[in-house]
Amino acid sequence: MPRVRRPENRGLPLRWRFDHGAYYYQVPLGCESAWDGKRTFRLGKSLPEAYRTWADRLGSIENAKTIGSLLDRYLLEVLPTKEVTTQAHNRSAIKPLRAVFADVGLFDLRPRHVYQYIEKRMAKTSARREIEVLSHAFTKAIEWGYIDRHPFKGQIRLTGEKPRTRYVEDWEIIECLSLPSKRARGSVKAVQAYIRVKLLTGMRRGDLLRLTLADLKEDGIHVTPHKTANSTGKRLIIQWSDELREAVEVAKTVRPMRFSQYLFCNRKGECYYDDKAGRAGGWDSMWRGFINRVLKETNIENRFTEHDLRAKCASDATTLEHARAVLAHADGRITDRVYRRRPELVKPLR
Repeated sequence: MPRVRRPENRGLPLRWRFDHGAYYYQVPLGCESAWDGKRTFRLGKSLPEAYRTWADRLGSIENAKTIGSLLDRYLLEVLPTKEVTTQAHNRSAIKPLRAVFADVGLFDLRPRHVYQYIEKRMAKTSARREIEVLSHAFTKAIEWGYIDRHPFKGQIRLTGEKPRTRYVEDWEIIECLSLPSKRARGSVKAVQAYIRVKLLTGMRRGDLLRLTLADLKEDGIHVTPHKTANSTGKRLIIQWSDELREAVEVAKTVRPMRFSQYLFCNRKGECYYDDKAGRAGGWDSMWRGFINRVLKETNIENRFTEHDLRAKCASDATTLEHARAVLAHADGRITDRVYRRRPELVKPLR
């Protein structure tokens, strides 16, 4: 819940405050370079002076001539529209980009400069994501009227990261579900119930942890995928089957708080997923503990991730189109390349 602003700060622009006889601006994380490297920037003693300073600074950003200024505006206007976790990843990507390209003019960047950047950061798996952020920033530069043509889009070829190939076998699922629990409503039972529902629905972790009892309707489970990248963004209705109804009922009975609105909840009945922080720390700890026990107490030798279960759901679907629909992907190519992990059966010619 946001803090109530002090009386002297009410009516001021967002992130402004009046303190010790002057107006100050709390610089957003990652934008310090546009404000002399400061996290708190002094705007002036009087309100007119503060607005003049503010306008001058914003003017230099809005009339960007360097990549550094472009990234500043990207941080101020584009980043806040993204998911919390994506914002954090983008900030991490912009930091090394700024270190190299901050003083480079918008019209001076060439494809060879991008290749040189990648070559120097070959040991960093994040290099590709950093260039993706830079590319999007230049796309916005066209929208904002800074340039007329993207300097490197469609002109470079980046070797993508190899997708995971780990396929969770059926016997491994059986081993996981047979792991004994010391308590009827303990963490082991909760994770096992989660696995059952996930394998039948293919839902993303965040969507499944946000699922409420109100989403369980007569015609099926109603869910709108929160992640927008490569997703349709449309509300889904996952129709009931006998197995799915049974899995959901089991999930209800193992909850530590019976009267919670969430299908998967913590001991206080609250949602595991923190939308503000963009993470589910408590759930992730439970998952790690569960997998550690699985590796220690069962015949499973190779660790698998929660995301691998989503890939198993897609791999076990009868057709690619079915897998795409289950995962709510807008493009079946990502479904096929990343999530369909079972070997393809090919009949001999004769």
